[in-house]
Amino acid sequence: MSFAADLSSKWLSVSEPSPHVLHIELSRKPVNAFSVEFWRAYGALFDRIIEEGRDVRAAVLSSAFPKLFTAGIDLLDAEKMNKGGLTGSLGVDPARNSIAMLRDIKEFQNAIIAPERCPFPVIVAVHGLVLGLGVDIISACDIRYAAEGTQFSVMEVNVGIAADIGTLAHLPKITGNHSLMRELAYTAGMFSAADAGRLGLLSRIVPGGRAEVVDAALALAGVIASKSPVAVSGTKRILLHARDHSVAENLEYTAVWNAAALHTDDVTESLQASKARRAAKFQPLRKAKL
Repeated sequence: MSFAADLSSKWLSVSEPSPHVLHIELSRKPVNAFSVEFWRAYGALFDRIIEEGRDVRAAVLSSAFPKLFTAGIDLLDAEKMNKGGLTGSLGVDPARNSIAMLRDIKEFQNAIIAPERCPFPVIVAVHGLVLGLGVDIISACDIRYAAEGTQFSVMEVNVGIAADIGTLAHLPKITGNHSLMRELAYTAGMFSAADAGRLGLLSRIVPGGRAEVVDAALALAGVIASKSPVAVSGTKRILLHARDHSVAENLEYTAVWNAAALHTDDVTESLQASKARRAAKFQPLRKAKL
């Protein structure tokens, strides 16, 4: 049975194009605008894959539409959230309104950063327009590929708010040009794939459009999926820890992690496969609940 079985839903199409690799496509017509229902389903999808223990070793996130990745948040839903909250519970007391809105924002953040919780890398392949929430989404992924004609915008200041779902938390950690990053965040200016490359947001700019960038991302996912899932999962966890901690703290974390992880059978299998010049065969990280 495919590890993608029964994962597709109303606006999310999920397939398994190669062993242990999922392709997740955003497909809410016409422009992949994220309503509350959409971003809740998005976060729930990744959490379900984790909870069910599916033997996924890499995933690619893309848009099903040729001309864009996403236009960002659905403005009609954003207005409803601003006026009534996700549960319609906002009243007249400013303190209670703030508490309710805090809960709503944290739920939204938790959904969009779901790829960080995955034990496998998530590669995002973008093309066309990546607006507003789209930058939040790609910032929470492990690896970012873009087609050469991609256009981005951190556009939240244009609607009167600071970006609050992950862009401003992630960009200072994953980009190297803070001057350019701040300029783009303060102005909501459009920037190209070349600009995103100079910013340090992308690891690769792919000639062509949707098909080419998705193919490149799937090829990378296939390579990652061929590696030890213990090693890849551990590498992801250690890198995330390093992002938010000192070198000394991360070295301690890594030592404790590998004190257990080095006992894995994947080391023996890797060595035997290399000696026999065959592809290694690794067991799943955990027993599936399917």
